[in-house]
Parts: sequence; C-alpha cells; structure tokens
Amino acid sequence: MFVRLLMWVSEVVITMAALSINEHNYMNQSSPFKSKGGFHRLLNALRYSAQGLYAACRHEAAFRQELLALAVVTPLALWVGRTPLESLLLVACWVLVLIVELVNSAIEALADSVTLEHHPLIGRAKDLCSAAVLLTIGLASLVWLVVLADIFWT
Repeated sequence: MFVRLLMWVSEVVITMAALSINEHNYMNQSSPFKSKGGFHRLLNALRYSAQGLYAACRHEAAFRQELLALAVVTPLALWVGRTPLESLLLVACWVLVLIVELVNSAIEALADSVTLEHHPLIGRAKDLCSAAVLLTIGLASLVWLVVLADIFWT
C-alpha cells in the first residue's frame, strides 16, 4: 500500500514538473501577430482601432444609442459646465460608458465565436459585462445629476 502511494505521488510530481516545463515554454513564445514597434506599429494600431469603432457602430445597437447620447450630452456639457474641468467631467463619464460598451461587445463577440449554444459560464460572462455597462451608465447619470443639482440649487 505504501509503495503504491509513493508511486502515485511520484507520478503526480513528474506530471506537475512536465506541465511546469510546458507552461514555461508556452509563456516564452511570442505571438506571430505581435508587431515589433515603430511608426508602422502606430499606424496599424490606429487602423485597428478605427476598424473596431466601425464594427461597433455597424453591429452594436447599444453602442449606436450610447454614441447618440454622447452627441447630445457633449454640447449640453459645454453649455452647462461652469469650468472647462466640469465640462470635461460631464463628457468623460459618457465616454467611459462607450469604453465599457466596447469591452462588453468584444467579450460577447468572443463568447459567440466559441459557441452559439447556451452555456452557463458564457451566459454569466455576458451578464457580468452587461452589469458593468449598467453600472457605468448609472455612474454617468449620477455625475450629471450632482453637477446639475449643484448648478441649479446654489
């Protein structure tokens, strides 16, 4: 019995060592898709960002709605804000909504590329992303309410 336990422990140790070596080799590999740097890398990054914004506008109704909200609140923020910093804060909180929506959309697209069938973990990931967008919209609304309340009640 003791010998069998020792054999099992030695197999576990050997397996863990092999996994550690494979993980080390995997972590040291560089992606062939990573760029090397320089001005060309910057141009590619700008192009990929533009493609992402175009894809969000084309495929994501929520992003379009939030972009429309930003188009409405930006001139309003410039008019309502008493200082440049206050106007920036009012616009920035809605830009944050767009940023979180982009992350939400990216995770949903990635999840849909894995499977379109119902999976509880994928459903949870999508729900968590949706909650992040909701909290960000709540934060932006709260910032606007506090600034407007300060303006009208002082």
